[in-house]
Amino acid sequence: MSIATVDYEMPRQAVILVHGLWMGGWVMQGLRLRLARRGYAAELFAYPSMAQSLDEHARRLAACISQLREPVIHLVGHSLGGLVILRCLRNHGEQRIGRIVLMGTPVRACMAGGRMDGLAGGKHLLGASREIWRNLPEAFRPGCEVGVLAGSRAWGLGRMLIRLPGTNDGVVRLEETEVAGMRDRIVLPISHSGMLVSARAARAVADFLERGAFDHGDRGAFDHGDRGAFDHEDRAAIEDPSP
Repeated sequence: MSIATVDYEMPRQAVILVHGLWMGGWVMQGLRLRLARRGYAAELFAYPSMAQSLDEHARRLAACISQLREPVIHLVGHSLGGLVILRCLRNHGEQRIGRIVLMGTPVRACMAGGRMDGLAGGKHLLGASREIWRNLPEAFRPGCEVGVLAGSRAWGLGRMLIRLPGTNDGVVRLEETEVAGMRDRIVLPISHSGMLVSARAARAVADFLERGAFDHGDRGAFDHGDRGAFDHEDRAAIEDPSP
């Protein structure tokens, strides 16, 4: 008597993609398709980035997470979207959350955002997000694995407003992307907006979601100090961003 074998498929893991300021879910569509081809149930999360507070964005994201049935849910956020993710985890917990990738997210501070807020039209350009940039950094250390993707091609709106010092993606400086307890970080030669359409960035995101680490090639693993908030000198640079 033969015994029939049954192939049990592993339940798919979900990924929610969270866009940044002035954008809509459509900007993450390319990344969504690439992750879907890797077997993920990839979802786009859209929110009114200029019209509501960070807490309200986080509440909306938590509601989106609660509607998914997948046992593991990863989160990927670009720029402000990464801050929405961190606030969501802080306010609503990390149940079912797998790994997180923050793409060009100014976790510690945002020099370009501070300069824009000081412009004559800054109130209209930033909307309700003005309060977000004023209250950085956020003292929160996620319990799940966090990977940080940063860019080193200084091309973007921030470059038009201010001469950003050091390595930056045109909007966010490298040191502004540091998250307490981050597991890994990779710096790619792409700009702040370019990382949304970069195939290399998409591969890096998928690598971290699958392995909890980026592929650094022959450069070795990323080594960083587990620093706390910015020191006095960093704070002074944010408050007075003149070169």
